[in-house]
Amino acid sequence: MSIRKRLFLFAAYDRNGIIDDALIHYLKTLSQYGDIVICFDNDCEKSELEKIAPFVFHAIAKRHGEYDFGSYKRCFQYARDKRILRRYDFIYFVNDSVFGPLKNIDNIIYKMERPKIHAVGMVTSIHKTHEFMESWFICIHKRIFSAKWLNTFMSNIRAESDKASVTIKYEHGFTNLLEEHKCTWTGLFDAHGRYTYNHPCDLFLRGCPFVKKASFLRHNGALGAQIKYILRHSDKSAACAVMNTAKRLYSEKYMNWFLTYNPLKIIVRYIKYIKHKLTSGK
Repeated sequence: MSIRKRLFLFAAYDRNGIIDDALIHYLKTLSQYGDIVICFDNDCEKSELEKIAPFVFHAIAKRHGEYDFGSYKRCFQYARDKRILRRYDFIYFVNDSVFGPLKNIDNIIYKMERPKIHAVGMVTSIHKTHEFMESWFICIHKRIFSAKWLNTFMSNIRAESDKASVTIKYEHGFTNLLEEHKCTWTGLFDAHGRYTYNHPCDLFLRGCPFVKKASFLRHNGALGAQIKYILRHSDKSAACAVMNTAKRLYSEKYMNWFLTYNPLKIIVRYIKYIKHKLTSGK
């Protein structure tokens, strides 16, 4: 790959303040491609932060309640105030709502850094009335991150009442802002509706080296066969890190139950999910 200077602005969260195997794997991988400034939306003990010290340029760990965009803001402000933004050709917004990278990402990085495209997201979410870049992995060109209007956008990020408000105001809002300022953008993969969450194996087979953590819990565990396939076809070290973290987050008992290829079990789980959805009205 050509030598380009990258800064990853990484948003992370763990309710127990633990830095686990999956996050260490993610940061270690990204550190091979550029510098990392990470902000946790939680407090962390010094002993936890020491786990990632070899891989990050700077770490911030303080509960702020502004979700991922609040962490992006703090990472951006750190880089801005330290006057290091000018060093980089690209910056990335990245968060830990996914597990990965599950395989080599040289080609992914190469495709994201297109000279004539100002912003490239890993996934473009397509809905009936609008499209936007999912904010868990976005590459932006220097034209954008050196602009005053981006600084204004980042500085105005505030705590919202719920995650849905964050998505509309900041995730949708960022894509809308690019269009307002005549910046070009695209995504490597298209996803209609909740495709990213509900069809992780399809996305993986198309070349996406990540899987959403939410897929491990959706549809009453009916996605277990997809996740099992993904892990079996991922790099061994990545799969091991994911499993260690998944067992911590969801319990070893759940993961043993979840990872099944049995089609009958999958059908039963999905039926229970549909039944619950119909009866609860959610």
